[in-house]
Amino acid sequence: MITCNQHDYVEIACTYRFLIRLVMKEGGSIVGTALDTGLNDNRKECIKLDVDGVETWVVLDLVSRLDVLVENPHFKNVRFD
Repeated sequence: MITCNQHDYVEIACTYRFLIRLVMKEGGSIVGTALDTGLNDNRKECIKLDVDGVETWVVLDLVSRLDVLVENPHFKNVRFD
């Protein structure tokens, strides 16, 4: 489970629809535009991304780091470890 402070960064990314990279704890990464947050069918907290025109839900507990790939005055990255 992510902290409230970490969730705030996720919400900022969604509000501004930043292009982001999610680095996964198990390896690999996903790049897409942050759209929204919500719960999946298993009640896990997720972020919804637009990945090449396809909406994809990613469970936040599986994310190690979120990197913002565009210049902005808010933040550059946040760690979830």
